[in-house]
Amino acid sequence: MIGTLFRSEDVPAEDRFDLWRERIGRTVAPADLTSDYAADYWAEQRLLQLGPVTVWPTSFLPSRFRRSAKMVRQSDPELYHLRLVLDGGLAVDHDGRYDTYGPGDLYLADSSRPGDVQSYSDGERRACTGVGVEVPKALMHVPPHRELLGRRLSGREGIGALLTDFLTGLDRQADTLRPSDAPRLGTVLLDLLSAWIANVLETEDALPPETRQGVLTTRIQAFIQQNLHDPNLTPPVIAAAHHISLSYLHRLFQEAAQGETVAACVRRRRLEGARRDLADPALRTAPIHTIATRWGLPRASDFTRAFRAAYGMSPKEYRLQALAVRE
Repeated sequence: MIGTLFRSEDVPAEDRFDLWRERIGRTVAPADLTSDYAADYWAEQRLLQLGPVTVWPTSFLPSRFRRSAKMVRQSDPELYHLRLVLDGGLAVDHDGRYDTYGPGDLYLADSSRPGDVQSYSDGERRACTGVGVEVPKALMHVPPHRELLGRRLSGREGIGALLTDFLTGLDRQADTLRPSDAPRLGTVLLDLLSAWIANVLETEDALPPETRQGVLTTRIQAFIQQNLHDPNLTPPVIAAAHHISLSYLHRLFQEAAQGETVAACVRRRRLEGARRDLADPALRTAPIHTIATRWGLPRASDFTRAFRAAYGMSPKEYRLQALAVRE
């Protein structure tokens, strides 16, 4: 597991908003935080420290974050802040540029400039949800031009969608990730963020070769995950889909996956998916061969043999054991 979890409900109601204000001040930067719900506030935040990069998936009741020019002069952590909106909305005035953001939108801010962020939702006491990222300015391969700051940008297509998937995936997988994974994940996130900015600015040629390679590897990994159901997902198909040679694909995996081959990666992910489904009480009546086929493993004998080799028991034995533990 990586990260720490804050739940406002774990502290007395009268202390919740003050603690949340202090936490946001430490995570982002000192600011004036107010809310119409301060008397009975609710918020959750997972704080993930990925090397020098901080990621914080969060849900909270609507509030207002104001950072004045005086506050900037008094304390500046020298960070770029990225925000992904997942539910609810934001009205942002960043250094004089105003825009609104809804689900799937991204925006960038500079801690050295004043800003006013008002979050809102569609219903009474409905939470706003999103992911924040704090990156030291000195680490950005391609610093965002001022024209990008406070501007509504899409996280729904291209590299923006990869960035969205990566950030939401971190929250989903935080309980299974190891602390030793954190620095490498921070490097991947820096590469993705730099590639996204370069793509928006149409300056990809300015990216270091290792950053371009890292983003390509992330694209390939996302492609594999999205197509595990296809039994024809093979290394040649993956290479062709990304317009690279088969030998280059294998070299990328040797460098990025600690020696795991492309075929081994596909097989491992399929088996992990099938194992999760076999242990799911909601799928207890689904035939084992149906689950295997759903994960791109249509031949029952091949699935059983690979599953036993990976987990030391047959799919049927594993399902019986896993469901018995849950009862």
